[in-house]
Amino acid sequence: MSNDWIDAEGFRANVGIILTNADGELLLAGRAGSKGWQFPQGGMLVGEDPEDAMYRELREEVGLDRGDVELLGVTSDWLRYRLPDKFVRRNSEPRCIGQKQRWFMLHLVASAEKVRFDLGSQPEFDRVRWVDFWRPVNEVIYFKRRVYARALHELGSTVYPQGLPPRPRWWPKRWRAVFDKDISAAKS
Repeated sequence: MSNDWIDAEGFRANVGIILTNADGELLLAGRAGSKGWQFPQGGMLVGEDPEDAMYRELREEVGLDRGDVELLGVTSDWLRYRLPDKFVRRNSEPRCIGQKQRWFMLHLVASAEKVRFDLGSQPEFDRVRWVDFWRPVNEVIYFKRRVYARALHELGSTVYPQGLPPRPRWWPKRWRAVFDKDISAAKS
């Protein structure tokens, strides 16, 4: 973690990548060697520009370059989440208690066959699938759900200018209440 950018509050600077195709589906990547699914994301280096970090991570994690995508939008500010206590590395300095992320919405203009996992030093993913707009909120590890919902809500209009797809009926009521509260707080 020596080159990672961790702020004074203990949040690691990170970029998140939401990649959409012509059908409005989103790329969800499967973590190598595990059952977990998530959007491509990665840490920023000290002093690195968020957009530069996003393109670096895009290449390292899914093998795509600037010319393979169109940048549709970026979140207006950092979106933060705290790590559950069991994931905090107590012996690391500086201590990382969570992540602050700038999220980017990209449109894939190249063929989906260009996606590959062998350009980074250690592949983070070993498979991808294209899913409906809100599906990633259910697929990601529980402590990232609120950030995913906020990023999708903020950037979704770049893909769906006439209005976001309705939230799924299968979302539990408690999710809806928490996400609505987060969105209201972000507006004020």
